[in-house]
Amino acid sequence: MKLYYDRKSKDPIYYIQMGFRNGKKTSTKNVARIGKHSELLSIDPDPLAYAKRQVQKYNEEYKRGKASMSIDVDFEEKLSPTNNIASKSSLLNIGYFPLQHIYHDLRIADFFESIRQNYKATFPMNDINRFLTYARILDPKSKLGTFDRLDTYYELPSFGENPSFGYQNVLRFMDILAENYDGYIEHLFLHSSGVVKRNTSVCYFDCTNYYFETEGEDDDYIDDVTGEIIRGFRKYAHSKQHMPNPLVQMGLFMDGNGIPISMCITPGSDNEQTCAIPTEQKIVKMFGGKPFIYCADAGLGSYNIRKYNSMGGRAFIITQSVKKLSETLKQAVFNDYEYKLLSSDAPVTIRGMKEFDRFDEDNLLLYKDTAYKVLYVENPVETGLYEEKVFKNGNTRKVKSKAVLKQRIIVTFSRKAMEYQRHIRNGQIERAKGILKNKNVEDVKKGPHDVTRFIKRNSVGKNGEKAADHYMIDQAVIDGEEKYDGYYAVATNLADDAKAILEINSKRYKIEDCFRVLKTNFQARPVHHRNRNRIIAHFMVCYTALLIYRLLENKLDKYGTHFTTENIISTLRNMNVMNVQDLYFTSVYKGSQVCTALNGVFGLGLDKKNYLPKTLNKTIKNILR
Repeated sequence: MKLYYDRKSKDPIYYIQMGFRNGKKTSTKNVARIGKHSELLSIDPDPLAYAKRQVQKYNEEYKRGKASMSIDVDFEEKLSPTNNIASKSSLLNIGYFPLQHIYHDLRIADFFESIRQNYKATFPMNDINRFLTYARILDPKSKLGTFDRLDTYYELPSFGENPSFGYQNVLRFMDILAENYDGYIEHLFLHSSGVVKRNTSVCYFDCTNYYFETEGEDDDYIDDVTGEIIRGFRKYAHSKQHMPNPLVQMGLFMDGNGIPISMCITPGSDNEQTCAIPTEQKIVKMFGGKPFIYCADAGLGSYNIRKYNSMGGRAFIITQSVKKLSETLKQAVFNDYEYKLLSSDAPVTIRGMKEFDRFDEDNLLLYKDTAYKVLYVENPVETGLYEEKVFKNGNTRKVKSKAVLKQRIIVTFSRKAMEYQRHIRNGQIERAKGILKNKNVEDVKKGPHDVTRFIKRNSVGKNGEKAADHYMIDQAVIDGEEKYDGYYAVATNLADDAKAILEINSKRYKIEDCFRVLKTNFQARPVHHRNRNRIIAHFMVCYTALLIYRLLENKLDKYGTHFTTENIISTLRNMNVMNVQDLYFTSVYKGSQVCTALNGVFGLGLDKKNYLPKTLNKTIKNILR
């Protein structure tokens, strides 16, 4: 702040003048009127000296974060004309500051600097990557949509800079990112341990798929030089969202705290089991041979996967289908003997679990408890496992496994789960009865888990007459399904107690939550790219966003607070500021528990009503340093 007055005037007016920067331009503005020279004579015989003291006092208050400013408002002033077709908001987001803090701690800029010389890239790869990552969390759009909205982030408009890259650079960057897939994923994992302590004693694995807004799948083709068959990436397959579109498949490894470790992207028509071991081999390398437990559902627990995780000090915990057990093991499951309560190891019978009065308050703890027994298995055939057999002509075929693989089957029974499953089935049976009453059964779409599985057809004919079809509820199917209600099984080669094994397995829900965040909050699908490298790069950006978000969530949990994904992301999205005549920024968001926790964790001071430009500039520059 400095003193300003017209030195040629005989009776000047003294002002406090502020210098400010609007982007790269610097200017000044009178922010406070001290008074006219003749007016100040009644206060001090030396008005100039008095004015200088006022400036000094104002500067001291300004340093303490307090200042009184005179702002002129012209309600007739017009908006500045632009060439934009649609009007844009002038609000600037500062909610990405905590994300940038974690991004910086992951040292991703170092990775791109290390590969820059290989491509002689003149555009800032790290800037492209970080803004694509922030946008996937805060404002998920297409790559072009993200590029067009870069001016909504505080950094660029406030520093008076246009993006130092064009949209064509974004597309070129995606090709480079995909070409460095393994190195990038490994870099993220290795440096994430510097952000939070990683719990890699258990690695959870699961797969999902993503659909594309296209009607045709990618064709396979033969490389003219090598003769190699290059498989198309987007393929028709069973969609988890039941979308009739080509798919790609993602396999995701997660640690015990729900933080991603690694991922893989494969064609949608591939068997999901085939991507587990190749991805796990990369993890073994990243871990430096450190042993861990592989945990997955039954669909990702083939004989080969279990065998691989029985070596090198590794182990497995895999959901086991009771229906696919051998008849001998099924008899052991339904033999009401040697069952114990999980909470106390007290003997219990399944019959007793099914018959007690669950409305009696004395039985509430029993209703919430689980019965279990342990079965010892030495032959994978007994668990319904198959392995891929490769013939001389190159064809493959699934055959029953015959090799020996020692493992335990932990069988559990829950009265609460039984009643839930029967409640769901009863609703399906009622819908099946409605179909019999109101519709032609042949016109109803059928599936393995559709309600029509409860309907059977009888064809009856007399004396050579044409048979007539009659439909009815198939009670045998209902009874067959009810037999398994409440039962659940887990296969493992660990010798730990059952409670510890089931506790590890119970955390598999976290990986499903990762997929929910990717698909719902980050809008990772539908995918609009068609080039293979750019499809892979799209999911690498999504993976980076998921990793940063989970690290942020983990830091908040350690701070002693836990919030939903929606609450955290909404807070970050709403943390916008408005420029007030280039003098200061004012918050257009309100305080919240999430905002308080974020400031407690990162200490960025983003919980104020007003900000000086230099304060926000210093904050972001310190993070980027």
